[in-house]
Amino acid sequence: MKNILLTLGFLMAFVCGVSAQKIAFVDTEYILKNIPAYESANEQLSEISKKYEAEVKAKMQEVANLYETYRTESVFLTNDMKVKKENEIVEKEKAAKQLQQEYFGQDGELYKSRESLVKPIQDRVYNAIMAVAKEKNLSAIFDKSSSNGLMFADSSLDISDVVLKNLGYSK
Repeated sequence: MKNILLTLGFLMAFVCGVSAQKIAFVDTEYILKNIPAYESANEQLSEISKKYEAEVKAKMQEVANLYETYRTESVFLTNDMKVKKENEIVEKEKAAKQLQQEYFGQDGELYKSRESLVKPIQDRVYNAIMAVAKEKNLSAIFDKSSSNGLMFADSSLDISDVVLKNLGYSK
């Protein structure tokens, strides 16, 4: 019985402590959409991506054309010529896939461009959120745009506009 009362006492103290915590939420998607530099960076990334896609597509089309030519001419080719053409097709395909990896791979050019264009803006937003959290003495901030575990949020807790103002932007 004494253990139950002691456990209930700790539980009550914990609940009272939790209720004193101040929380808020932000919508980072909303914040980023209201930062012109972010929209500009996304447009630049889109253009870069289209350019890279066109280059890779052209290389893959070249491989497809070589293969089609090989298929139509293979009956007229000697075994040595067939092997030579097949190797040429394989090498071109490897080169196209290598180019695709260089552009779109984990450490590819598009990733590096994204890091240089978008990450500094995201870091500024994160730092602004942390500054607002310290200023308002908040214990936790949830990002409602990521929808990780947030089922309901009172709009009076939304500090997105305050973060935008802190960054020097307005709606």
